[in-house]
This record gives sequence, C-alpha cells and structure tokens, in this order.
Amino acid sequence: MASSIAAIAPLGALLLGLVVGSFLNVLILRMPRRMQAELGQACAELDGNEAGEPLPSRWFGLDYLIWPASTCPSCGHGIRAWENIPILSYLLLKGRCSQCRTAIGLRYPLVEAATGLLSLGIVVHFGATSTALVALVLTWGLVALTVIDIDEQLLPDQLTLPLMWLGLLVNINGMFTDLTSAVIGAAAGYLSLWLVFQLFRLLTGREGMGYGDFKLLAVFGAFLGWQLLPLIVLLSSLIGAVVGIAMTLLGGRDHRIPIPFGPYLAGAGLVALVWGEQLNRTYLQLSGLA
Repeated sequence: MASSIAAIAPLGALLLGLVVGSFLNVLILRMPRRMQAELGQACAELDGNEAGEPLPSRWFGLDYLIWPASTCPSCGHGIRAWENIPILSYLLLKGRCSQCRTAIGLRYPLVEAATGLLSLGIVVHFGATSTALVALVLTWGLVALTVIDIDEQLLPDQLTLPLMWLGLLVNINGMFTDLTSAVIGAAAGYLSLWLVFQLFRLLTGREGMGYGDFKLLAVFGAFLGWQLLPLIVLLSSLIGAVVGIAMTLLGGRDHRIPIPFGPYLAGAGLVALVWGEQLNRTYLQLSGLA
C-alpha cells in the first residue's frame, strides 16, 4: 500500500499543483485589490468622511477569494466550469474569452504550470510525507508572493506572517531544523535585512527595499534555521544583480526604477529548501572549513 501511494504521489502532486495554481491566480489578482479597498476605507474613516458600506468579512475575511465568481474582465462573461480547467481550458479556448474573444493573459496558465511543476518537484524530493505537505504549502505561498511582488511591489503580511508562524510550529518537532535555530533564524532573517535597509537609507537617503522583504527572509529563517540565511541572501543578491544588469543593458530599463526583491528571495529560498544543506556542505568543503 505504501509503495502504491509513493508511486502515484508525484502525479497527484502535479494535478493538485495545477488546481492550486488556478486558485492562486484568483488570490494574486484579488488580494491586493482587497487590501487597497480596506486601506481606502480606513483612510476615509480617519478623515471623517463617509466610508460607505463595510467590506464583507465572512469566513475569516477570506470570502473575497471565493465570491464573486470569476468573470471576463472585458465583457463580464461568467467563467463556466469547463472554462476553468487549469491549462487545458486555455488551450481549448486558444487563449481567448469564449464570448468576446478578448485575449486571456498568458500569465494564468504559466502560474498554473509553474505551481504544478514545483509541486511535482517537491514531492519527488521529499516523498509522500508530511514534510512534503508542509513544503508544498510554503511553495504555493512563495508562488503567490512572487507574482504579487512583480505586479505590485508588495509582499502582503496576510501571506508572509502565517508562513513564518507555520515554519516555527512545524519545527517544534524538528521537521526542517531544530526549534532554537528556527526562532533565531526568524529573528535574524528580519533583523539582517532591516539593518541593511537602515544603513542604505542612512548613506543614500533612499529606501532600498520594503518591509515585506524582511518578513520573507524571516519566513525562511523560521523554516530552515539561521544556518541557511547567508546562502539565501547570497543567491538572491547574485540573481537579482545579474537580472538587473541584464535588464538595464539589454532591455534599456531605467536603473532608477526599483526592482522587486521578493522573487529573488523566493527563488533562493526554494533552492535552499531542497539543496541548502548540500550547498552549505560543499562550500565548507571547498573552503577547507569542514
């Protein structure tokens, strides 16, 4: 029985990841809008203006992820069940709305495919275990955070903080690291980037990153421990520098326009989740420290 579950687990993870990816597309679109609406209402109340009807807040305030049903942003056509099958519906519809024929953004199937493939990779690496399940939750959260940060330059607390607490909780029994390393990692992850932020602002008068970046690194500290934080910072900085230089030289991007750092942290964190221990050991061996 166990061998049968292990055999079908990767396929199940792929299919589950595709479905979760479809849901993440909704979350990525709606969460920033909800946050903006809540901020606008709070500002109106502080100014003493009429804020209108309070925003619906059922099911722990997450009802906006379920209602209203998805529609075409151009014509308002309600998305039917057969039009909402991950990737397949996009291919059947040839990337266009079935009613008004407006093009559907390629990002939707890309998010679904990325989530499916990452889920497959996680289960292949960790096996059909509880560790894989927790790693999947982290991975799905990172996909959502990455795309939201690209779109809005925002890493919502609604995602980063629950992930940080999850990392601490699962390490009570040492799932990824011991609890002491996790607690120190969460604190060190936040404080290290906070100090870099303060130093950069002191030297340049500008803000080099957002507070969401501090919290995202704290997430990885909580999951993986303080020992892998240098690797994550190094990898994310290298990738960010290479991409930034390439965009400036090849794409003509204005170097003064800020680049969201969250996607690079997320990518480096995923690498550390899967290969972090091996990379740390290899570095220590090559440097003669092990």
